[in-house]
Amino acid sequence: MSLRHAVLGLLAESPASGYDLMKTFDASLAHVWPATQSQVYGELNKLTTAGLIEVVAHGPRGRKEYAITKAGRAELHHWLIEVEPVGPQRHDGLLRVFFLGVLTPLEARTYLLQQAERAARAHAGYQELADAGLWDEEMIAVYGRIALEFGLRQTAMVEEWANWAAKEINSDVARRSREAVREQAQGGDPEQGQGE
Repeated sequence: MSLRHAVLGLLAESPASGYDLMKTFDASLAHVWPATQSQVYGELNKLTTAGLIEVVAHGPRGRKEYAITKAGRAELHHWLIEVEPVGPQRHDGLLRVFFLGVLTPLEARTYLLQQAERAARAHAGYQELADAGLWDEEMIAVYGRIALEFGLRQTAMVEEWANWAAKEINSDVARRSREAVREQAQGGDPEQGQGE
């Protein structure tokens, strides 16, 4: 659903070809909603069939330029105002955190420090994009910069959290929890845990 609205949003600013849309996706939207060329071109066909966009110009080698229709603007407005955003309800990385207690403290700390490193790399990528100076006064640039700021703040927060969490592995509470799990496992199988 969001790819449809991403394409509508880009075309709400100005008409564009599929190639132009892919350049914009790669330069900005890919950080929040990545899409492949085949997905974008497929969505252009669906939006045209649905009457939400139309072909307004033809160019060499089959190039088509698309523009949003009145119905497309109404759909985009409806989505922006009336449809509740769906956040990430499934997060594989955080689900793993719940079960880090089955690992050794070193393995758990390593996992968390890897998350911190990933966040730091992502943050550096966002910062590079912010420093590139591509932010002019067009709609997508103004609001894209606001979205980019979310990425900068979120990655900084994840890095800080993961480093903090790695230190928490050594806390008394974490140690007692590991010991309780080990005792329970040994209670279920007397052979288990011998020789550790």
